[in-house]
Amino acid sequence: MRWLWSLGLIVAASTHAVTELAPGTWLIPGATPANAQPDGNSVVIQSNDTLIVFDTGRHAAHTQQIVDFAKSRAAPIGAIINSHWHLDHVGGNGMLRSQFMNVRVYASAAYEDALTGFLARYRGQLEQAIAESDDAAARDSMRAEIGLIDSRWAMEPTYVVGTTGRRTIVGRDLELHLEPNAVTAGDVWVYDPQSRVLLAGDLVTLPAPFLDTACPKRWRSALVHLETTRFITLVPGHGAPMDHDGLKTYRKAFNKLLDCAESDAARENCIDGWLLDASSLLPEEADREYARGALGYYMDQTLRGHDEQLEELCAR
Repeated sequence: MRWLWSLGLIVAASTHAVTELAPGTWLIPGATPANAQPDGNSVVIQSNDTLIVFDTGRHAAHTQQIVDFAKSRAAPIGAIINSHWHLDHVGGNGMLRSQFMNVRVYASAAYEDALTGFLARYRGQLEQAIAESDDAAARDSMRAEIGLIDSRWAMEPTYVVGTTGRRTIVGRDLELHLEPNAVTAGDVWVYDPQSRVLLAGDLVTLPAPFLDTACPKRWRSALVHLETTRFITLVPGHGAPMDHDGLKTYRKAFNKLLDCAESDAARENCIDGWLLDASSLLPEEADREYARGALGYYMDQTLRGHDEQLEELCAR
């Protein structure tokens, strides 16, 4: 899904080692390689003898890591929390639901509108790209994307998160926060008071903010809510975990990017500004190159000259 200019270059993402973030909490990192569709980060939380999974990735290899980790802990997956409906965060739901029959899925109601809106348009673009491609591997990957879109049973939540509040999920007390009309029409982020780990979903993404379905001004407000939380470790939807200072850096860079996009500054100046302001969060040259390409796309396709589109996204 991210981004439309990468259609035809979709490849399976590589897997990465599981990292313990805090006692009983592990990160299964997603990959965001160039010219490939990404997997979002997944986090596994132990609750007594059961596991909670936050976001399930897109590619089978990523989701298989979650399954293998559950087997290594000899613990079933009892709950999935989806931060939002983007395929790189919900694409593994089907595999987990088929292997753990009693799993409960917590998510916002935004998936329903996405089915007839963004995902329907994206499906049509995939069909067209398949017809025009002579790359068999790329066609197979795009058909797999269509399969995810069409597997409605796997994406629909068991419990709709309609409000912010504290919930006990398979024995673990968690704070589930709902942000309307930020990255999507309904973004769920989680704070675990026991570990002081915050799971941000795509409200924080590296190496750049992903603006495909976002209302930027509401995203600004959501970042304030994250920053006022007393977390020790924040896990973004994409990229490496960060501390409170890292989030402050991200939020300042995000605000300056939007301010620049709303000004008469040159397009390249806005992109260079992000790369400078977020430089401490972008240690690798590959990350900076990826961010430059992504932000160039978003400056042209989202942030400038698309006021009607942004108004629609902010009014969902």
